[in-house]
Amino acid sequence: MTMKEKNFSVRTDLAIEATEIILSAEKAKEREEKTESERGGHELDGIEIKEESINDNIKLTKVKITNKNGEKSMGKPMGSYITLESPAMKENDTDTHEEIIKVLSENIAELTKLKKKSLILIVGLGNRNITPDALGPLVISKILVTRHITESLPESIDHDVRAVSAISPGVMGITGIETGEIIKGICESIKPDLIIAVDALAARKTERINATIQMSDTGISPGSGVGNKRMALNKDTLGIPVIAIGVPTVVDAATLINDTMDKVLNEMSLKAKKGGEFYKMLQTLDKDEKYNLIYEILTPCNGNMFVTPKEVDAVVKRLANIISNGINIALHPAISKEDINRYFN
Repeated sequence: MTMKEKNFSVRTDLAIEATEIILSAEKAKEREEKTESERGGHELDGIEIKEESINDNIKLTKVKITNKNGEKSMGKPMGSYITLESPAMKENDTDTHEEIIKVLSENIAELTKLKKKSLILIVGLGNRNITPDALGPLVISKILVTRHITESLPESIDHDVRAVSAISPGVMGITGIETGEIIKGICESIKPDLIIAVDALAARKTERINATIQMSDTGISPGSGVGNKRMALNKDTLGIPVIAIGVPTVVDAATLINDTMDKVLNEMSLKAKKGGEFYKMLQTLDKDEKYNLIYEILTPCNGNMFVTPKEVDAVVKRLANIISNGINIALHPAISKEDINRYFN
């Protein structure tokens, strides 16, 4: 297969980025065919998008895929995808973190729609020995587990505290067992009403690395972000609803270089003589061919390489604290963040 026969496909786990790619393609097509006023705006069949600015630091975007056309365009199953963005997630900004936790817990509660007597299983996916992939296990270490208390001492616990179990099953390379098989076995034994799975993701844009939290009600495929897709965890495979929560901690190296080249070429085209041969060459570069050339150059030397920021150790711990607090507050309305922090400290 030649490079021109390949399809340009930027790797991302984020629904918000998938919609941006689709909208960009729609706009490019529109420029070729007719003006936006003639077309009447951008409407995507089967995809609903709603954006909201919580404050200057926090942005919330809700993407809903409503039909098969939306599924095909997005490459994701029908359902709701909620994205919370804030550069402050990467920083030691306690006040903004408090606000993020509040918004996160509200949206988790909206997605789960739990009853008071529901039993929830929290699953921390990933490899605790690899920092960018350790988000899931770190979150599990801060989850308030209560199933054993609600069963053995029901009179000693508030009625607004739900039964919660948690597990970090590891990865197949360490256990030799498919993660989905482990979770399925647990589900058959304890019969939870809902699973919340937490995992590290891959992003398209570097500015979203460690600065974005995505929630969805469609489940998750462990390892899909880095091209190592395993058995999916969703209602079809497990028989119960699965809420997925993830943060992009890595970006595909080929995508990173491709974006850098785009910026360089854009600067060159601005300075090149308009109408000249060099200007025309810059304007007609095929993005599919450029990306695949980068990918083919990188692959023999470095394999399927992903990049993460140098401060990932500290940032992943902050993110794990934000997500665990968001989950704990959403599942246990009677417990405050201060109560939870006293428990873990």
